[in-house]
Amino acid sequence: MKRALSKHLFAMLLSAVLAGCASPGIPQPPSLELPKPVTDLTAVRRNDKVYLSWTVPTQTTDGKRIRRAGLTRICRTSGAAMKSCQSVDELRTLVAPSASAVPGRADYTYVLPPALLSDDPAARITYAVSVENSRGRSAGLSNQASVLAVRALPPPEDLAAKVTADGIVLSWKNTVTVVHRPGLTDVVRIFRRDESSQVESVAGEAPLDAPTTFTDRNFEWEKAYSYRAAVVTTLSQPAPAGSGSLEMEGEQTLPLTIVAHDIFPPAVPAGLQAVFSGAEQGRYIDLIWSPDADADLAGYNVYRREENGAPQRINSAIVQTPAFRDTDVSSGKKYFYSVSAVDVRGNESARSEEASEVTP
Repeated sequence: MKRALSKHLFAMLLSAVLAGCASPGIPQPPSLELPKPVTDLTAVRRNDKVYLSWTVPTQTTDGKRIRRAGLTRICRTSGAAMKSCQSVDELRTLVAPSASAVPGRADYTYVLPPALLSDDPAARITYAVSVENSRGRSAGLSNQASVLAVRALPPPEDLAAKVTADGIVLSWKNTVTVVHRPGLTDVVRIFRRDESSQVESVAGEAPLDAPTTFTDRNFEWEKAYSYRAAVVTTLSQPAPAGSGSLEMEGEQTLPLTIVAHDIFPPAVPAGLQAVFSGAEQGRYIDLIWSPDADADLAGYNVYRREENGAPQRINSAIVQTPAFRDTDVSSGKKYFYSVSAVDVRGNESARSEEASEVTP
């Protein structure tokens, strides 16, 4: 009995050993843990600074999540393209992507040394990034992004702003003698920031050799705005594929803040006519005039006077349409009428030319 039990136990142990020695299949090679190359690098030049931005890789080239991130090398060359990572001494040190205001993005700002700038409109400065793993190995360069290497023009001087009925009129003085640079277009660009929302946008542009004024009509009354101006240089001819617009913004002026306070009345109404009517229901004088086309029009006021008298307003509330019926008239009198336009902020125009009518 004991011998049979021992044989059975031995058989069970032998089966377990054989099962543990079963073939595991084709062995998988270890992951090299190379981060995927960046594909969305952008480069924007403003004056003497270049702002780089890209999405930080989160996966390796074999589709696995990066476990141990390495460093990022900023690469640069004076030309249109690079085959390997080239950098100057200031950028040779490996740097980790900086914190960005956009989640998942990395930003890097590089100050251009004067030696890199050129008078040649065709000169380029090209950037790429190389993301490495923890062992200093990379899967290759990112896409390449270029900026113009031409010298930036100084900003306009004496930027001024004036609120008019037609809009906010900005004026300035150009600080450089306009010189034609083949292949390049230079314009003065006006930037506008809404002080309530802190949203900045481009208000408009003016050619560098044109009259130094610009009227901003795309704003809201009773709001504060700050304006800046800069000379923007753009490549006139089509940019190489993948290089972007190759637009360069020069140094901006100091901000100029102004409140768009509306003190400007609507246009004076025209075409006023007065016609007497009498019937069993009563006696009245009907007034009609041409409608006012101002976008912020609230309505009209109606004034009446008798001979040798002063005009008095006879409407109790703003008249919404260009017509009014005066029912408070007496027989045998001559009445003189005029109308004014009022906007939504209470600015009132001058009174129109008078129209008169006699009641029989």
